[in-house]
Amino acid sequence: MIVIQRVRVRWTAAARGAPAATARHGLDRPVALPQPLPAADVVIHEVLSDEAVGYERHAEVLTGGTARARNIGLWLGRDGATLTVDRLPGSAAYPRPYASTRLFALAPGQVGRYRANFRFTGCACNPSWYYEDWLVHVSHGQANHDGFLHGEPDRDVDHRVHLYGGTGRRGPRGVDTPAHRRVVPSAARGLAR
Repeated sequence: MIVIQRVRVRWTAAARGAPAATARHGLDRPVALPQPLPAADVVIHEVLSDEAVGYERHAEVLTGGTARARNIGLWLGRDGATLTVDRLPGSAAYPRPYASTRLFALAPGQVGRYRANFRFTGCACNPSWYYEDWLVHVSHGQANHDGFLHGEPDRDVDHRVHLYGGTGRRGPRGVDTPAHRRVVPSAARGLAR
């Protein structure tokens, strides 16, 4: 069984300031999985906190095969017993992904964590921006799903960028690295400071 939890926080350009940032502080953390989990090859726990509804959390559970992960922008593949997880190109205005990106490979029993943030617009004719912050956990096989809430993942990838202009976010950026050893990719070094 593959279990995925995607926690998203969504806000508009009007909520970019400090008071609004305080209101959504801490919403980008993992939440307890619903119990019992449905029996399926892939179980996706989708959680959204949207400014439009006062950041009240909405959660749903999606089930199916590995193709189901495409609904949340992920591609799951197999390389023997290893699960590969790629981020599919999406509709984000910034940062704009131009190709699939390998996030990590998980052996049975491992957990991976992916963090990213995006700026979206409804269409080219609509100047109304909105923003999303993502926290995605993926467990392969009989991993301890409490690991989403407690402890460190086996793989940790951080693709967060500064969305409002100015200097980049501070902090490490990892690309398919063990959680205890993060690497700053050369393309992100300018954004890391």
